[in-house]
Amino acid sequence: MSTKAANSSEPEERFSALITNANAVRAITAAVEGTIGPKGLDTMLVDKFGDVVITNDGVTILNLMEVNHPAAKMIINMAKSQQNEIGDGTTTATILAGGLVAAGVEQVVKGVPVARVIEGLRIGMRQALQTLAANSRPVEDLDSEVLHQVAMVAGRENGDIAHLVVAAAKLVGLEKLRQNGFLLADTIMAEEGAENEVFQGVIINKAPMTRHMPKDLSDLRVLVVDDALEPEEVEDEALGTDAGFARYLKLQEEFKQNLSKVRDLGIKLVLVDRGVSDAAEELLTDWGVMVLQRVPNKELLQVAEHTGARPIKRTGLKKSEDDLAKVTGRAARAYLDEKLEHVRILQGAGKPTATVLVGAATAEIVGERERIAKDAASSVQAAVLQGIVPGGGAVELAVAREVEKTRQDTRGMPAYGVKCVEEALQRPFSQIVLNAGFNPLEKLGDVIAAQVETGKDSLSIDCDSGEVVDMLEKGVVDPAMVKIHALRAAGEVAEAILRIDTIIRKRDEDAREHEF
Repeated sequence: MSTKAANSSEPEERFSALITNANAVRAITAAVEGTIGPKGLDTMLVDKFGDVVITNDGVTILNLMEVNHPAAKMIINMAKSQQNEIGDGTTTATILAGGLVAAGVEQVVKGVPVARVIEGLRIGMRQALQTLAANSRPVEDLDSEVLHQVAMVAGRENGDIAHLVVAAAKLVGLEKLRQNGFLLADTIMAEEGAENEVFQGVIINKAPMTRHMPKDLSDLRVLVVDDALEPEEVEDEALGTDAGFARYLKLQEEFKQNLSKVRDLGIKLVLVDRGVSDAAEELLTDWGVMVLQRVPNKELLQVAEHTGARPIKRTGLKKSEDDLAKVTGRAARAYLDEKLEHVRILQGAGKPTATVLVGAATAEIVGERERIAKDAASSVQAAVLQGIVPGGGAVELAVAREVEKTRQDTRGMPAYGVKCVEEALQRPFSQIVLNAGFNPLEKLGDVIAAQVETGKDSLSIDCDSGEVVDMLEKGVVDPAMVKIHALRAAGEVAEAILRIDTIIRKRDEDAREHEF
């Protein structure tokens, strides 16, 4: 082998783990980058049985694709974290992470020590995050047109979904949107054959226990039982004794007496976490009560909050009628939607709650319509919390210019790491432009020149005409929270991948046990 050939292969041998990881990350990035932007296309995922999922949603693609490489799994876990924390921005986070890793590996192969690259990454990321936060524009109220624009962008230009999501945000109110733990995306449901609808209330995906129970109730009192609705149990061994059987009969009678308080208080809707005994079912049916059993705990809590009820255990029925009345809730109406086979509880006396029902023509697109609506809802809530920034890759280019200034002030080799951040920030814009059918290098130069000349961080490319336009004027905006979290997550996972020097296969734990 010639000396020249040996030298050319040396970087690959020295950095084999790094290059292998970078290739895996590149494969993951390639799977989603074609979906970004208004001209992004869909991806079809097919399993071994031929079942098909067609989606434009980055985290859905990453969740469903078959992946074995550990570095690739790190990127997917980062995207899942972005989805769980923010609810949108997974594709942007993946593209940024891929850009950081690719640029970092390129510098390392050229001879920059990994430690210096990582040092520079941290400097660049700190500047980028500060600039992003500083460029955020607050959303003052729910009537702002910008919220509809946010919903349109995140909702992939589905105007009907954007309208529903913004209407739901208004029904919920600012206080609720800013409440810790509340997610507007949780109010989204999609049903095949349903009409698009937003209303103040909740949906329970259950039908009344029997067809003899009422199907439509007005001005009703509601009881929520976070337990089974049945008598206390007596152990089988005890039933074999006279004393045990007598206790069993006593508990049955006490249960019926306590249950009669439901009738006396005029409670017309009872929701139960677990099962309902035959005796309770018969009595409640006779009293004209609608009973929903085995309701998921999450839905129980939604009903309790919306109606003002306080969930009780079965022993709570022992309370006096006055005390039991204090834990019941109220609603203007509850009825069975026989077509969609669920019960709606409307205009509760507790905290305002909205439900967005998104219709879909076929079963194949129900999931995708729901994902789009959830992305839009998450983005609207994020915009309310931390404001908005220009979309279309504009703000990332503006931030990249600030990072470039930081690089010029950075001494030594860490400057190469800062440059990695600068290059990664240009990736979302370049991919959006490429997906729209334009030359990314040409358009990148046009936009940077226009931003420098005007001092506007909101200039980018119109994906229809290819002209430089103001994204704020065009209504292309993104929540600042989505961008900030995506960049931070991308930086963290990129640093973790760049730090990996060696890949070693772990011993199989089962095999190890067999050795002893």
